Amino acid sequence: MEPLASRIRPRRLEDFVGQVHLVGPTGPLWQAIQEKHLFSFVLWGPPGVGKTTLARIYAESLDARFFELSAVSAGKADVKQIVETETAQSKILFLDEIHRFNKAQQDYLLPYVERGELTLIGATTENPSFEVIAPLLSRMKVFVLNSLSDEELETIIDRALKALDGQGQSDVPREAKDWLVGFADGDARRALTVLESTQKLYGRISVDSLQKTAQSKQLRYDKSGEEHYNLISAMIKSMRASQPDAALYYLARMIEAGEDPKFIARRMVIFASEDIGMAQPTALVVANEVFRAVETIGLPEAGLNLAHGAIYLASAPKTRAVYYALGAAMKDVRQLGALPTPLSIRNAPTKLMKDLGYAAGYEKYTQDDLLPEKLRGRKYYHPKGKQPE
Repeated sequence: MEPLASRIRPRRLEDFVGQVHLVGPTGPLWQAIQEKHLFSFVLWGPPGVGKTTLARIYAESLDARFFELSAVSAGKADVKQIVETETAQSKILFLDEIHRFNKAQQDYLLPYVERGELTLIGATTENPSFEVIAPLLSRMKVFVLNSLSDEELETIIDRALKALDGQGQSDVPREAKDWLVGFADGDARRALTVLESTQKLYGRISVDSLQKTAQSKQLRYDKSGEEHYNLISAMIKSMRASQPDAALYYLARMIEAGEDPKFIARRMVIFASEDIGMAQPTALVVANEVFRAVETIGLPEAGLNLAHGAIYLASAPKTRAVYYALGAAMKDVRQLGALPTPLSIRNAPTKLMKDLGYAAGYEKYTQDDLLPEKLRGRKYYHPKGKQPE
C-alpha cells in the first residue's frame, strides 16, 4: 500500500498547509506559479515542513518534467542521465539534502544550471550559505521555511486520519491528537510516521499506542530531535574528558544513524578552539582538515577522517583559556559599549585625521597599554585557563 504521507500529499498549492509567507497570495512562490516563472531556488528549513511537496507542486504547475534525487545516494552519473533524458518539457531537478553533495559534485551541476538545461531546486536543513558553493548559490534564490504551527499540524493529522478512516480511525480521542501534535514539534513527517506505524502495530490510535510506537527502536533517532543532541553532547563531553574510546563510540552511533558528517566535523572545529585552544594550537588545523576531508570525500570513507579527528582531539591537552578570554572581552563590550579607541592606534588615511591626532605617537612595538582608557590594565587572556571573575 502507498505510504500514508504519499497518499495525503497535496497536489495543488491551494491544499498546501503552512508556509503562508511563501505560498500565500502575496508570497513569492505563489507569484512565480501564477506567472509561470521558471527559476532555480533552495528550500531551507527543518524536516517535515513541505519542501518536497512544494517542489512537486511547483514543477507540476509549470508543466515541467520533474526529476528527484537524494544527495545522500546520488552522484554525477545520476545528474548526467537526467541531463541526457530527451523531453520537450523543461527539466526540474529536485535535489533533496543538497548539503550532502560535496564541492566537486556541486561544481558539476553549475554549468547545467547556468545554461538552463536544468532548473535546480535544492532542499536542505542546513544553512545554504555554508553548504552550497558560492557560484551555485548566486544563481539560486533562497526561501526559508518555518516549523509548522500546532494548528497546521492538526490540519495535516486530521487529513491523515480521514485517509485511515477505513481502518477504524474516525473516533481518535482528542488527547491522542494533542499528544501527537506535541510529539511532532512542527514536523509533519514525524507525526505521519508515528501515526501510520501505530495503526499498523496496534490497530487503534490512542495516547498509549502512540507512545509505545514512538519509543520503538526504528523511530528513536531523529536528526532534529533529542537523541541527535544527546549523542553529539556525549561525544563532545567524552573528548573534553580525554576519553577517545567513549568519543569513538558516540561518533559511531551517529554515523550508523545517518547523521550529517559535516555537522559532526563542524562541532570538532568548535571544540578545537573552545576546549583545546592554546594548549595545542595545531588542534584547530587538524579539525579544519577533518572538515575539509568530510566535505570533499563524504561517507562512508570520511568516517575514518572523523575517527582520526575524534581520537586526536580527545587525546590532546585541554585549556579553555581562549573561550574564557573571548567571553570576558564580550562581557565588557556589552556592558560598556563602544569605548573610544586610543588615538595612537586609529587609522589615519587623510590629512584631516592626522591633524586631529589620529595615529600620533604610534610605535609598532610599544609596551603601552592599547586598551581604551577605561579598560587600562584589564586582563582577558590567562594562559593557564583561569576563568575570569
